[in-house]
Order: sequence, then structure tokens, then C-alpha cells
Amino acid sequence: MLFDPENPVMQLCAAGMQVDGEPAEALALFEQAWAARRDDFDASVAAHFVARHQATPRATLEWNERALQHADAVTDDRAATLLPSLCLNLAESYRLEARFDEAEALAHRGLQAVDQLPADGGYEQFVRAGLDRVLQRLRAER
Repeated sequence: MLFDPENPVMQLCAAGMQVDGEPAEALALFEQAWAARRDDFDASVAAHFVARHQATPRATLEWNERALQHADAVTDDRAATLLPSLCLNLAESYRLEARFDEAEALAHRGLQAVDQLPADGGYEQFVRAGLDRVLQRLRAER
């Protein structure tokens, strides 16, 4: 995902990440980003961050679903590097809701997309490990 410093959604999400230790303050910024969305890409990014600060697993799942739906609607390649993380988060939400088949399918989709991430910096390994962990938990819970 390319960071566009002129994009107000990106600015608000970056500001929210800077105060992520203060959940209410971060959520307020992420909700402002959601309100400022201009297209499906913006909506996907904002929903991805709003999902992080929901009060219930069900609300988190709904925001994670929204994030992936908007990413899937992006018609260019801007969402390609966001997709593995979206799949990870939604797969985990589905796992927590005992929607194991959906969780497994999304974890595999995320693993297919993880090669879109830059290999340097450790983020690709972090997301890949998270997807593998979801699959391990699913095997243990079935």
C-alpha cells in the first residue's frame, strides 16, 4: 500500500496509529478517516483500522468484512499489499465465530497474496506467520 501524504484518509489513519495506545483517541481518528473516504481503497484502509478498536468480536468481524469487500472492489492494484493483512484479520474473526471453513479459505487466500508484500522489513514474515497461526488454530479447534 502506497502512502499518499496528500490523502486525508491516510493522514488520519497515520495519526490514529501514532496514538494507538489510547484506544478511544485512535478510534475517533479512524472513524474520521472512514467519514473522509473517497473511494473503495480509502474505505478499505479506514475500515481496516476501525476494526482494530471495536468493543465486540462481532463488530470487529463486521468491520473486517467491510474492509475486505471494499478492497475487492478496488479496480487497480492499490489494495494488493493490503489484501494479506485483511485476509488475516477477517480469517481470525471468522475463526473466533466458529466459521471455520470461511476462516480457512481466507487464510489460504492471504497466503496466496502475501508475496505481494515487500520481503524487507519483516512485515511479510509477520503477516505470513499470522496466517499460518490461524491455520494451526483451526486445525486444533476442528
